[in-house]
Amino acid sequence: MNTIKKTGLYAAFLLIIFSCRNVGKNTSGETEPELKNLTQYVDPYIGTGYHGHVFMGANVPFGMVQLGPANISQGWDWCSGYHISDSTIMGFSHMHLSGTGIGDLGDISFMPVIGEVRLERGKPEDKESGLYSLFDRSTERSRAGYYAVTLDRHGIDVELTATKRVGFHKYTFPESSDARIIIDLVHGIGWDAVTDGNAVRENDTVVSGYRYSKGWANDQRIYFTAVFSKPMKEFLLNSTVREATTGEERRYTFAQLLFDTKANEDIYAKVALSPVSVENAKMNMASELPGWDFEQTVADADAAWNEELNKIDFQTNDKRTKTIFYTALYHTMIAPSEFCDVNKDYFGTDKQAHRQAVFTNYTTFSLWDTYRAAHPLMTIIHPEKMPDIINTMLTIYREQGKLPVWHLMANETDCMVGNPGVCVLADAVLKGFGGFDKNDAYEALKNSVTLDERGQKWMREYGYIPFDKENESVAKTMEYAIAYWSVAQVANAMGKEDDHKYFKQLSEGYKYYFDPQLQFMRGKDSNGKFREPFNPFHSVHRENDYTEGTAWQYTWLAPHDVEGLVGLFGSKEAFLNKIDSLFIVSGDMGEEASPDISGLIGQYAHGNEPSHHILYLYSVIGEPAKTAEKVREVLETMYTDQPAGLCGNEDVGQMSAWYILSALGFYQVEPAGGKYYFGSPVMDKASVNVGDGKIFKIVAKNNSAANKYIKSVTLNGAPYDKLYIDFKDITAGGELVFEMSNTK
Repeated sequence: MNTIKKTGLYAAFLLIIFSCRNVGKNTSGETEPELKNLTQYVDPYIGTGYHGHVFMGANVPFGMVQLGPANISQGWDWCSGYHISDSTIMGFSHMHLSGTGIGDLGDISFMPVIGEVRLERGKPEDKESGLYSLFDRSTERSRAGYYAVTLDRHGIDVELTATKRVGFHKYTFPESSDARIIIDLVHGIGWDAVTDGNAVRENDTVVSGYRYSKGWANDQRIYFTAVFSKPMKEFLLNSTVREATTGEERRYTFAQLLFDTKANEDIYAKVALSPVSVENAKMNMASELPGWDFEQTVADADAAWNEELNKIDFQTNDKRTKTIFYTALYHTMIAPSEFCDVNKDYFGTDKQAHRQAVFTNYTTFSLWDTYRAAHPLMTIIHPEKMPDIINTMLTIYREQGKLPVWHLMANETDCMVGNPGVCVLADAVLKGFGGFDKNDAYEALKNSVTLDERGQKWMREYGYIPFDKENESVAKTMEYAIAYWSVAQVANAMGKEDDHKYFKQLSEGYKYYFDPQLQFMRGKDSNGKFREPFNPFHSVHRENDYTEGTAWQYTWLAPHDVEGLVGLFGSKEAFLNKIDSLFIVSGDMGEEASPDISGLIGQYAHGNEPSHHILYLYSVIGEPAKTAEKVREVLETMYTDQPAGLCGNEDVGQMSAWYILSALGFYQVEPAGGKYYFGSPVMDKASVNVGDGKIFKIVAKNNSAANKYIKSVTLNGAPYDKLYIDFKDITAGGELVFEMSNTK
């Protein structure tokens, strides 16, 4: 058996598919250019090392199914279930997170084996102690929509692909009278713990069931049906009943399907998921994958990725940069994930099944991360998805009484600080997206920021959150201030002047923390006294005034009010002196420092999201050359084409979205409204499909490593003197031309 040879055949097959693809017509009847084969530049290994935590496996853009391997190791660097340092596989599970700092999911795991094995995770020092097999990475192959590996312990080749709701497995077995496929409904990833699960043999080729679990998502439910290409000769159900703390009986289930196999015999398994029912899983199977053509499904997955990747034609002669760019774009489209059936049935936050919704329901909203760049990128290249994204958020609001904070599998995790969902919704309203009721949206915005939970009541009482009332007080206040500003902008646009004034005032709450003597944001108690002692370098992970950061990083977290922030320093010069020092100083953060503080240039931490706007503050205050210098440094040193190619958690597309926007030459600094400030593009040309048949072209003339400064700009042939471009100008289509230079 040779996975490498088979993979090579599939690669050739995909090239044939693309060379024979017909040129299509857009909605205006104009001829659209043939799609380029851009998946060749996607390297799923990027981010599987260091602390990237990215998903490894087979999926399609925004699909419910992420089918891939899970290592036996657990811990922070295995939040996705996989890390490049690990050579064990204990199963191929159908749902994964990508880039998070907390582990969950890993649901409905399949593992092909030979003979009886222990139904345990196993220990690295004992190869017979559990389900797992070692593998040689030379047999492992991964690309967009496809994964393959050989399990050394059993001599079984595994190949995987997927549709949105169906995982497709191909197992090539050796000759055996005791070949088995194990369905593991017990093990998950990270915090996940099964609470109930069962599998039922419907006939000799169909097994269906469900898995309920509790973890980061407190009440997760998923149903499945699995169809096999070969009849099983025996079905074993290893189901133990345990007494839960509530006194309820819970099933912890493994199902084993036994087969006789010839040498190099292929057995296929199709596994459809549903958040609603087994019946709906069967409906999803019938709709998305009725046949058994594995190679065509691989090709279809590749085509689905190419369809989305072609939304940006990024042109450069540097293949390394192109690989980093398209892998980053790939990573931005793993989530949000569709969380509904083909007929739009979905399972809601209210723990009810909702039938035939009028929108596509999504999940996996890492909003504290993604409101900064991933969603602003989505508004440009995925405008067709925005109504469904916003309707999902509004539905979550109706079902739980507030907009999502960090929403996962119909559960509000309340992870991280602030009200980031408010920023995403406000951004969509201000950018003029339709498909949802603006009055309903404003109600959701206003009500979400006037709750008493999570420290918000202290904002209204003190104007800030005192550290003797709430942990992470500075971070919470500064994030809430950003959300208040976002609501204020929508109120202003809708003519709600009283609300605009009220929320605008609250949005300045960050100013309470500024110490004009030390020029840092410092925690204050309810009597208005600064916290003592104070060390701007010190960090205690999630246990002091800052969230995954220090005073050095949080002093700049006012992207909504840069003018006000500069004013606190007394002058532009004083502000510049301080922010310049950010990239030079060094200090001891302490033994309890947050591991998220990574990707350091001085005390600038690109590996964590609160820093992501900082480089562009220079452009906002009229110093674009300094933005260009720092942006180029980060693009060239913090992103590589290696497994350790991300300097921090991918965070469900945010780290990569920063790269995409910055590589194109701009970044949205304010949290809502659409001002994209210029930085330093790294491509020669780019064509961005902004929807409705419109193309926004970006040209960087004379661009090079040395020519990193923007000398002049034209928009649609006319001189352009702003330091940013508006969303409306991008989405109108046209051409933005940067004249690059090696002088400031």
